[in-house]
Amino acid sequence: MRDILYLAWRYLMRHRVLTVILVVAITLIVFLPVGLRVLVMQSEQELTTRAAATPLILGQKGSPLELALVTLYFAADTPPSLPYAECERVANDRLATAIPMHLRFRARQQPIIGTSLDYFDLRGLDVAEGRQLAVLGDCVVGATAARKLGVTVGDHVISSPENVFDIAGVYPLKMPVVGVLARNHTPDDDAVFVDLKTTWVIEGLGHGHQDMSRPEAAAGVLKREGSTVIANASVVQYNEITARNMDSFHFHGDLGVFPIQAVIAVPHDEKSSALLQGRYLGDEERVQVIRPLEVMTELLDTVLTVQTYVVTAVVIVGLATLATAILVIVLSLRLRRAEIATMNRIGGARTRVLAILTAEVVVVVGLGVLAAAGLTGLTAAYGSLIIKALILA
Repeated sequence: MRDILYLAWRYLMRHRVLTVILVVAITLIVFLPVGLRVLVMQSEQELTTRAAATPLILGQKGSPLELALVTLYFAADTPPSLPYAECERVANDRLATAIPMHLRFRARQQPIIGTSLDYFDLRGLDVAEGRQLAVLGDCVVGATAARKLGVTVGDHVISSPENVFDIAGVYPLKMPVVGVLARNHTPDDDAVFVDLKTTWVIEGLGHGHQDMSRPEAAAGVLKREGSTVIANASVVQYNEITARNMDSFHFHGDLGVFPIQAVIAVPHDEKSSALLQGRYLGDEERVQVIRPLEVMTELLDTVLTVQTYVVTAVVIVGLATLATAILVIVLSLRLRRAEIATMNRIGGARTRVLAILTAEVVVVVGLGVLAAAGLTGLTAAYGSLIIKALILA
């Protein structure tokens, strides 16, 4: 048996190009339908797990899928904003825990998430280094974000301006990193978390500046009218919140009209969930309530429908490729008539010659199957990341 395998292997090595072509063909025939199925199963598990852990999401009326993707996976395109009063409305109804989500800004490519401490409890996020958010301006970074930004506890993260030509006077905010989250293999690993009010400071809705009542700020005073001080353009606005200037930061206007992009609602029970959803069914409502699991299931149903057509096309192409591979093998056998005749003349029995030819085919098929298995393993390991990248692109 060893001599048969040796002769078969030597022939395949002698004709490397033909061998590689056949192995690649077998690999694709086996891998494409199997790998596609593994890819869909992995993505289905990944997408539904995070969606199932998020009972309800409130957002401005529009695309439910867009709202689900930006809230669950912090997609780059943010949905229209809704007033913070909608979050207070949910909280005041006492039917659910309301978690505000401000998703507009980024630090380089990492999303800055303005939220409350309830979000960390919902996602089961633990601080591996440092401490949790405590005061205005603090930020906690995910494990992957810390690596990509090159920061750790004690360093700083600077928000990225949305437009380099912004002349509105909204400056990037320098935020101290007070904690690094433990890795949990979700989109939270890529995020920078801050208090909701910190994102409003980044947006320019809140600011801190010199105390105009102090003598050293006299140069910046344009006019005094009783207790009202009108400052000129020379007043220094802070773009970093520290213990020294924190008291000077304040907001102008009603916080209820300040923007957020979504509200995650965690109802206390099924009855509370039904009542809460019922309150947003009116035609006059500008806010929609979605069940993320239902939205992602619909998306996956579409993916599975497409998968059926793709698999059918792959099978047809695979059969054509297999027929071509068989044709190549048959033609090569016809070209090897003289070689086979020579082996017979030197004493090779027909069964031994047939065994050598069969071994060649088995080796080629075996190599193709092994390569397909390796590709399938890689797909199983990284398939969910691939599908999320495609969906969020």
